[in-house]
Amino acid sequence: MPEETTSIDYAMEAASGPHFSGLRLDGGRLSSSSPTSSLAPNSTLTADSLLNQPFVIGVSGGTASGKTTVCDMIIQQLHDHRVVLVNQDSFYRGLKPDELERVHEYNFDHPDAFDTEQLLECMKQLISGQRVKVPIYDFKKHQRSSDSFRQVNASDVIILEGILVFHDQGVRDLMNMKIFVDTDADVRLARRIRRDTVERGRDINSVLEMYAKFVKPAFDDFVLPSKKYADVIIPRGGDNHVAIDLIVQHLRTKLGQHDLCKIYPNVYVIQSTFQIRGMHTLIRDTEISKHDFVFYSDRLIRLVVEHGLGHLPFTEKQVVTPTGSVYTGVDFCKKLCGVSIIRSGESMENALRACCKGIKIGKILIHRDGDNGKQLIYEKLPKDISERHVLLLDPVLATGNSANQAIELLIQKGVPESHIIFLNLISAPEGIHCVCKRFPSLKIVTSEIDVALNEEYRVIPGLGEFGDRYFGTDD
Repeated sequence: MPEETTSIDYAMEAASGPHFSGLRLDGGRLSSSSPTSSLAPNSTLTADSLLNQPFVIGVSGGTASGKTTVCDMIIQQLHDHRVVLVNQDSFYRGLKPDELERVHEYNFDHPDAFDTEQLLECMKQLISGQRVKVPIYDFKKHQRSSDSFRQVNASDVIILEGILVFHDQGVRDLMNMKIFVDTDADVRLARRIRRDTVERGRDINSVLEMYAKFVKPAFDDFVLPSKKYADVIIPRGGDNHVAIDLIVQHLRTKLGQHDLCKIYPNVYVIQSTFQIRGMHTLIRDTEISKHDFVFYSDRLIRLVVEHGLGHLPFTEKQVVTPTGSVYTGVDFCKKLCGVSIIRSGESMENALRACCKGIKIGKILIHRDGDNGKQLIYEKLPKDISERHVLLLDPVLATGNSANQAIELLIQKGVPESHIIFLNLISAPEGIHCVCKRFPSLKIVTSEIDVALNEEYRVIPGLGEFGDRYFGTDD
């Protein structure tokens, strides 16, 4: 077997090892000054900074509504992910001596009973990938433990549970999903009596007095009004297995997405497989031959094009099969064209023609003038482009400046923003931010999101000048 073929097979197999392609949490740009892509002078790269930002779930509801049960069931079903539970109860303020003397008059269900500032600080540290020490509150002494803490590590999912976690906007803004556990008041009271007498050492009369004096009014004044912020309301709490199963299913979908796909729902990354990662390994390798670079790039481009076509509208169509049976399927979108951003975008035209027979393809050439200014110097587009859905082709989305000007031109030609699907092989987070913030209605389809841009505005780890490598002009 030739040595070159052996090296390709080895690279495909090696691709099944550790792999990362995601957004830097510290916002720094990467430097390409060395083969290992060292960092720019003012930034550092650690294992923690490469973690995907965790998915934060807030779980609220009345006292003893079943919040902890719901959280435990979610954690059990997400056993293959790192999940941590943070209880708002841990952030009760310790009572002062004068408050301890009148503890039966203290309202533990009021927002002021919690140290929300410390809760916010702990949550922000966890979200940034840091390890935190959560205080331990003694409900019998009404004080925090001075010599012990609960250590909480960075996780894939952070669940914040408590009666008033939706009350403060700063805390709400940290959440990706908000769940309200809605349980009958009588059931909640019975559970509270059992919990406070057994677990917290209180007598039944004090529990009932506190409930009537503080708990129920606080629920009406603070907890119930926060229900409007919930994304999901679970009646009957932990007894509602259907609701919890649906929530877990949604979480699994979200956890499989890149952070930017959570921020921008119009960004689509094709599902990664060992084959796709293997092809990325090959085309990113500086030692690969031109022939193999083109071959594996074409394979990846074909996958991106097929995925992009899946986002086009369709109509139902019935046909008669050779067996005389009727098959109900769909008819492809007829009003379609491609537009390549010269010159790298032209590398994607063959794959588009292979998928869409006889498709019209327009061209846009944008002259690069510095890092920020972009000057359009050539365009040739179908005359009826305003009536068509457009697949915009450019294999690398870097800063997004050229893409923005191309998209702006298409819109000026009458193409609705929602009719544009931007296809690329790799995308930089900065480019995605740039395009999606300006054009939130178009779709971006890519095969991988890279780490960042370096100070030279090149995608890192990237794959170099794609057009030069594809067309053989990099010598």
